[in-house]
Amino acid sequence: MAPNSLFAILLRNPWWISFLLAAVISMICAALLPKELVVFGVLGTIPFLVTGCVALKRQWNAPTAAALEAEAARMAGLPWKEFSAELEAKFKNQGFSVERLDEKRGKGIADFLLTKSGQTTLVAAKRYKAATHGLEALQALVAQQEALGADKAMYVCLGALSEQAERFARDQGITVGLAA
Repeated sequence: MAPNSLFAILLRNPWWISFLLAAVISMICAALLPKELVVFGVLGTIPFLVTGCVALKRQWNAPTAAALEAEAARMAGLPWKEFSAELEAKFKNQGFSVERLDEKRGKGIADFLLTKSGQTTLVAAKRYKAATHGLEALQALVAQQEALGADKAMYVCLGALSEQAERFARDQGITVGLAA
């Protein structure tokens, strides 16, 4: 689906917007079409109703913005030892085999090496509290990814990336943010 198609936009917005749009189109059809054609006009709203149902299912158990903000604030208050333990537990819950990288193996910016289904992901997380993250850290992560032969790279942070770093991460396919 094209990212800026009507249905893709509706899927990114609250579910009730799709239902409201279907109701408005149905009312317009009822007001403007001859009685024998109203049914066909109303049937044309089915894609909007299906999109609304899909959006509702996706959004049903999604955390609120306030809950996400509270969790980010809690994580920002954690020292590295506790933060890394939580991060490791989350990765293990997602089915990854987790190896902590230390001075002996993989000396560099990365803190974890994840393995799942034959794919390896290098994760850098130690700078998670920084307010802004620059290009240098991401370049170091890519260099370490190439040196270790990892398939993917992830940069865990609570703050924002600089514009250059954001562009670099997108171009290099680096996943940025908190672990899902």
